[in-house]
Amino acid sequence: MGIVFAKMTRPKNRTQTLLFSRYAVICQRDGELTLMFRVGDMRKSHIIGANIRAQLIKTKTTKEGEVMQQYTTELEICTDGCSNNMFFIWPLIIEHKINQSSPLYNMSASDLIQQERFEIVVILEGTVESTGQTAQARSSYLASEILWGNRFEPVVTYNKEQQGYQIDYSKFDATIHIDTPLCSARELAEYYKLQDDSKSPSRIILKNAAI
Repeated sequence: MGIVFAKMTRPKNRTQTLLFSRYAVICQRDGELTLMFRVGDMRKSHIIGANIRAQLIKTKTTKEGEVMQQYTTELEICTDGCSNNMFFIWPLIIEHKINQSSPLYNMSASDLIQQERFEIVVILEGTVESTGQTAQARSSYLASEILWGNRFEPVVTYNKEQQGYQIDYSKFDATIHIDTPLCSARELAEYYKLQDDSKSPSRIILKNAAI
């Protein structure tokens, strides 16, 4: 009875130590608008083979006029430029690049506040290193829980005296405001394209010829 009880309660306790940031944020990263949220594991025993997924749930109207209330779209996510398979030894920031393949490509800051109604569901799965059991945790973000023009404060710092890294979980949900374009990713990409075209050699030659 004791063994059965321990197996039933352990996964539940594990999910309580897997943390998701209270808010998601949108800001520029490497010149692209990026949706980000943070995940962390407070236990000393690491999760191996960790994998994370994110799905956007939003109403969709088909070309025939059919209204699909819970239409699900898989979001492409990664961490530190890698895939969604995580090296989960400290809190990580998960990012979704808002590019042409993103369902958020046409969304601006005003759309997020006034019009958009959706939910982003995130699922984290992995194997507990010490027990070999599978752990799963879920969370979600509504449009009102996404902060446009913010990014997360660092929580991992290097301690010279102890010669090791320290994690400050008191800053796990902390964000800072940064200057971010309020337009959609599509409008931002068009703006950058116009800038590149105006600086191209052919454009400069034509301009000089006209003069």
